[in-house]
Amino acid sequence: MRLINVAAAQMGPIQKADSRETVITRMIALMDEAKASGADLIVYPELALTTFFPRWYMEDQAEVDAWFEQEMPNAATKPLFERAARHGIAMSFGYAELTPDGRHFNTSILTDRTAGIIAKYRKIHLPGHSEFEPERAVQHLEKRYFQPGDLGFNVLRTLGGVLGMAICNDRRWPETYRVMGLQGVEMVLIGYNTPSISPETNTEGPDKQLFHHRLSVQAGAYQNSTWVVAVAKAGIEDGFPLIGGSLIVDPGGEIVAESKSEGDELLVYPCDLDATEPARKTIFDFARHRRIEHYGLITSRTGAVPPPES
Repeated sequence: MRLINVAAAQMGPIQKADSRETVITRMIALMDEAKASGADLIVYPELALTTFFPRWYMEDQAEVDAWFEQEMPNAATKPLFERAARHGIAMSFGYAELTPDGRHFNTSILTDRTAGIIAKYRKIHLPGHSEFEPERAVQHLEKRYFQPGDLGFNVLRTLGGVLGMAICNDRRWPETYRVMGLQGVEMVLIGYNTPSISPETNTEGPDKQLFHHRLSVQAGAYQNSTWVVAVAKAGIEDGFPLIGGSLIVDPGGEIVAESKSEGDELLVYPCDLDATEPARKTIFDFARHRRIEHYGLITSRTGAVPPPES
């Protein structure tokens, strides 16, 4: 057995007025609980340090940049890194990254047990809009504030296994899991902030949002024989509701742990990475079952059926 005791650290809402120091105190409390439960790895949500600021339309770039981190760790997050090193717990969390050359990304990092950053992922599938649209009751302006990720879906060997990362909307795309699956991924870490009402239709409520969330994560796990740890920021944030539904899903697509609240809540589960192997050797034998010659439309639009004329 190759066990990773994973702690999925769901976080309740972070209000616009909450300081990063206040948030870090909450994250440390969850980490202390994870340590007491014997966790090897703790996973926090997307944009774990701030409220989900892409719900607001901002024109002042200085106001926008105030939500971003120019270095990691920084003064606000240093206590979290110090606690992780003291506990010997690896961690993953998401934040808004402002690079030295002025680029803006929705980013997640992964550390080792000494709190050294060993991997970074930048969100690729950005949802929403780039401009304010008054007819939409729920705004989602990620395309305005973030650039699409430029690091790809990479995996790395750590904690005795092969791990990869994705963020929020990435989990809805089967290619996300498959690209990592073809690299032998055994655990995918996903943080998310998902509105309870679809920002695209303004009609789908929390039940449908949770259904699609579970469907996407379970399918990605099953189709690639990998563990998936999906962690929410949930609850009513500045008047806008976010779904909970943090999950740990096994390589067969079964939910083995799920949050019960929309607040700060910890799920801990011993994930046996060897459980990914049996399916890989049978129905998920990529080398034996893949037929690359039929996958052209995934990488090229050549031969695609054209869209209907408007």
